[in-house]
Amino acid sequence: MAKSKAKAQSGRGWWILLGLIAILATIASIYRVQISGYTQIATAYSARVACSCHFVAGRSIDDCAKDKLAGMELVTLKANTDAKSVTARFPLIASDTAYYREGYGCVLEKWEE
Repeated sequence: MAKSKAKAQSGRGWWILLGLIAILATIASIYRVQISGYTQIATAYSARVACSCHFVAGRSIDDCAKDKLAGMELVTLKANTDAKSVTARFPLIASDTAYYREGYGCVLEKWEE
């Protein structure tokens, strides 16, 4: 009897998990435009600021990552010294790159819509 009760609870756990995933997927699809817009802004801002921090101010990219605003914890930064660029990524949703240009500072790569 103990085995069948444990098996029933285990099966119920999978249905609860599946239900939560379905709810999250529905919410994400309803708010996909807003989520995409906010993540695009976060990555563009982070790339430009981190590029200036790294290539203009001369700080390390790890030190520049400390300057991210609250709510941007999921944005990751990667510097490319050869291209003089910083790429900011929000997992699975958005990515932007800013390049250091002599005389202009750091500029974002052109967006394609």
